[in-house]
Amino acid sequence: MPDQQPVIAQKSPFVVEVEAGKTYWWCSCGQSDLQPFCDGSHEGSSFTPVEYKANESGSVYFCGCKHSANGALCDGSHEKL
Repeated sequence: MPDQQPVIAQKSPFVVEVEAGKTYWWCSCGQSDLQPFCDGSHEGSSFTPVEYKANESGSVYFCGCKHSANGALCDGSHEKL
């Protein structure tokens, strides 16, 4: 299953209010119904969820296009798709 490409969930970030100290699991495959978080839809693929631990409470911009070079966080890659 090399060369699998993630599904583009949306071409903009998901803005989520996170809580300090809480762990979130970002969906890397793009197939989750709980975007931007994992619901196990990746099973049977080469994708795995990415752990994000909030250091502080506030707004976080999680990648929606699943092509960010910044892991779970948006880096603007959606603008090139």
